[in-house]
Amino acid sequence: MSGEVLPSVAPEATAEQLADAERRAEELAERLLPARTPKRRMLVIVNPYASTVSDRLKNLVIYALRGRYEVDAVDTQAREHATEICRDAAREGYDVVVAFGGDGTVNEAANGLAGSSTPLSCLPGGATNVYCRTLGIPNDVVDATEHLLRMADRFSPRRSDLGVVNGRRFVFASGVGLDASVVERVDRHPSRKARLGEWYFTWAAIASFASRYLTNPPRVDVEVEGRSIPGVTVIVQNSDPFTYFGNRPIRVCEGAGIDTGSISLVVLRRASLLEVPTLVPRLFSGRSRTVLAHRQIEGVARVPRARVTSANGEPFPVEVDGDYIGDFEEVTYEVAPGALLVVA
Repeated sequence: MSGEVLPSVAPEATAEQLADAERRAEELAERLLPARTPKRRMLVIVNPYASTVSDRLKNLVIYALRGRYEVDAVDTQAREHATEICRDAAREGYDVVVAFGGDGTVNEAANGLAGSSTPLSCLPGGATNVYCRTLGIPNDVVDATEHLLRMADRFSPRRSDLGVVNGRRFVFASGVGLDASVVERVDRHPSRKARLGEWYFTWAAIASFASRYLTNPPRVDVEVEGRSIPGVTVIVQNSDPFTYFGNRPIRVCEGAGIDTGSISLVVLRRASLLEVPTLVPRLFSGRSRTVLAHRQIEGVARVPRARVTSANGEPFPVEVDGDYIGDFEEVTYEVAPGALLVVA
């Protein structure tokens, strides 16, 4: 491609931005290099409800990818559908599966491909696309498509760790407490999530803190490395960063990485009107050490497992990769080293 600077598709894409992405994808498809053989078999799993995916854009992206791959595409129909599709894809011997959607689609795909010899790749289609960016894939769908086209010439799958919570795998992070309550609140209004992006998460965080965590939060005990840490919120990371606010990475845990063979975690001991306002600027600093220096934060880096139990008999909410998965009285976190093959 030329060195021109192209506008990005924002997570809360407007109709004008979406039309611009479609135009750029069409231009990309028209200037493809001649087809080369043999082509690798690629399955593209599309979340049709992702915030930056339209039928026209999906079709243009798939058409472009067919310049370098033998591409099949399928839309997800319901929760966990991507997991089923990926299990079938691994059995059928696809060379690569591409999750075209948000972090939830990537999580489901990873759960379906874990332990197989079929690698996972990504195309950004959601609000944040944390794992996509972690793998080094651009957060703009047209740029990411060209990235995958170039990948055909340097196709080098590598192993990535997966975090595990009560048997459910996650690719980048899981949260207990306030973080999970925020995700649960946001998931109730997907249209607002798509339209407002990280600003809606900010509102949900303030509302969740004021309604549940200011007076009587669910309390937990974290058992790790032979000691117990009391708290109200736990963040467990399999990779770094924890998430993004726009283009700004939010780093929480020290020592997290997709190839460390371990997980890292932090515990927020207490949430109050005095403590939380001093924590927020540290989160936006982009430095995990700044977060860990807060007096109510305790971090534990690079451990194989941890257990979180309710300290007051009240179930606590849990999220994985930005999806709320329910309330629990006990969860066990582990790492599955090298469980997922990825290519980017």
